[in-house]
Amino acid sequence: MAKRVGTSRDMGKGRKGWTLTAAVNAVFEFFRLAEFEILFFLFFIIAFLIFKDLTSRPEYNQLLVKKPGGVDLWPY
Repeated sequence: MAKRVGTSRDMGKGRKGWTLTAAVNAVFEFFRLAEFEILFFLFFIIAFLIFKDLTSRPEYNQLLVKKPGGVDLWPY
């Protein structure tokens, strides 16, 4: 007996379901390939945002601007 190709459950989907699956697989493939680089840049972006947030507050910004009391080692 011959094997039936294209059963009724595959007829309604068409190529749309396969295209979505291929796109999702491509995204996961790219992430596996570039995992280290993505995490490396993500680390620096998060560190930059935290540092930017800390330096935008006046009370923390004064730590970077004012000289501590005591011996004046810097000529400014």
